[in-house]
Amino acid sequence: MPVSARLRSAMDLLSRATAPLALAVTLLLCLQWPLRDAVAAGATQANDLAQWLFALYVAVAVRHAGRRGAHLVARPDLVHADGRGGALRRLGAALCVLPWSLFVALSAWPMVQASVRGLERFPETADPGYFLVKAALLLLAALLALQSLLDCADALADWRRAKEV
Repeated sequence: MPVSARLRSAMDLLSRATAPLALAVTLLLCLQWPLRDAVAAGATQANDLAQWLFALYVAVAVRHAGRRGAHLVARPDLVHADGRGGALRRLGAALCVLPWSLFVALSAWPMVQASVRGLERFPETADPGYFLVKAALLLLAALLALQSLLDCADALADWRRAKEV
């Protein structure tokens, strides 16, 4: 199995593994009111936990939606464009995302590293886990960079195939 296929499989497995986080976030956010009103405790902890679960979920879901053609894009015809023109448009789109994701990853690295090293807490509540919100930014940038590289390889292969036909 080629490296690109294994990488795609691993990222798709990560997407499937994080999908249940959406339900957990929804449950935690719905529990805030009963916890605050009936129990008078735990509402802020539920909110903080939901925040970092949401950050991790979104970091993975944005890449997955883009891969499946379900994400909002400036040019929706990129996903279904055929021939050499379509391949070049997909290559151009990937080449726009790649430098952006690398810039985000490189510029966020010192902030994320310091946050993880200090196990940063939520500023308002001092609950643990805020470092995970910042780490999710790095995860998002890394996944988008990897997906862009795969998209570039796919677009170039499509362009070569269209040229031969």
